[in-house]
Amino acid sequence: MENGFEYLIMDYNEAIKFLYDLRIFGAKFGLENTFKLAELCGNPQDELNFIHIAGTNGKGSICAMLESIYRAAGYKTGLFTSPHLVSFTERIQINRQPISSEEVAKLVSLVKSLMKNFPSDHLPTFFEVTTIMALCYFCFNECDVVIWETGLGGRLDATNIVTPLASVITNIGLDHQQWLGSTTADIAKEKAGIIKPCVPIITAADDQQALDVIVETAWKKGSPIHIVSKEDIDDLIPDEVKIPLIGEHQLINAALAISTVNINRLPVFESAIIDGLNTVYWPGRFQVVKKGLRDIILDGAHNINAAAVLRETYKTVYPKIEPAIIVGIFADKDIPSICREICGLSKNVYAVWISSNRSASPEFIKSEWLKVNPSATVNVCKDLNSALDLTENYPVTLITGSLYLVGEALEVLDVSTSPSPMERKLNEWQTTVVKFNHGL
Repeated sequence: MENGFEYLIMDYNEAIKFLYDLRIFGAKFGLENTFKLAELCGNPQDELNFIHIAGTNGKGSICAMLESIYRAAGYKTGLFTSPHLVSFTERIQINRQPISSEEVAKLVSLVKSLMKNFPSDHLPTFFEVTTIMALCYFCFNECDVVIWETGLGGRLDATNIVTPLASVITNIGLDHQQWLGSTTADIAKEKAGIIKPCVPIITAADDQQALDVIVETAWKKGSPIHIVSKEDIDDLIPDEVKIPLIGEHQLINAALAISTVNINRLPVFESAIIDGLNTVYWPGRFQVVKKGLRDIILDGAHNINAAAVLRETYKTVYPKIEPAIIVGIFADKDIPSICREICGLSKNVYAVWISSNRSASPEFIKSEWLKVNPSATVNVCKDLNSALDLTENYPVTLITGSLYLVGEALEVLDVSTSPSPMERKLNEWQTTVVKFNHGL
């Protein structure tokens, strides 16, 4: 018996295997199963305060900033993000401490015991189960505030069963078009689905079509909207703030985080904002790993907007150094656009397989790269280890194209490890998406 529920507890490896097997159900857009699972667990979402974050890029950085600020202010924070880079435990954290293997096993065992309440042809997916695990964990541990990141989209995303203190939409760009829509307006409609009646919405979206959709949705729901732009940075960010996350784009992220903190009802002193932002960390986003005299940059830029930001950040930080670029990209991404955005950084490219069945072939990446930079030398490598060996004499090596590849790099470079070799593969949900509307 645990927290009022009775069930047999499996060990961690069994729990990860159970979660892994749930991937077969893909990514299901719809809230029925999540609402039902939550109800079976006593609706833990009703006991928690949330900040709900959606957007195309920057969600993770915003989540990290908000969590760091609230923790500096003395609140007990929950943090729910995805995907994980190395270990599944990264997804669910309290006060920035990942959930323990033992707690994962308990929560998976709990949810598994509830599966009998669902028909065999409509079982919860991996992400739906993970969402409920997080809600239970945060509720059992009485978190004061939960930073709650959407998985994919917003309107029909499993995280959208909560009513938050504030909703945040970072920005809108083209990504996951096969599921969210082919235009920024279509994608904005899905992201704006997290806006709840009379709940403040804060956004830094600057695409006009997308912004129009967000504003219209807020107006229809009676939700006060606050738009943060680059012009607000100086007014919002205190002079004492020195953000350790690299890149000019992190300033607009910080301004958005501060605006969110200022607007909702949890009181935070300016000193906590300063301390929180000055100590924030978020791996895999222009993360620099030092190996002797060599800088290895890890950045999971996996869409055109993120690739453009990576290009500008690199040119600012290393204006006179041409890197070796190690690139691996999922086949369902806009590979030509990603190559076009970053091809000007270097003529020395190493295309690799990602250890995933979603990986594009290095040969295809090479062909697309040479279309936009015919003068480049693109080497085809069987894996990341081979590419790292071939680039060991470069002063700077840039590893990019996928957060999954960044996760591999963190393990190869001994920066991070996982308790189970199956954990990174949990990010590989099936690409078949089933939509179930819930009247939202």
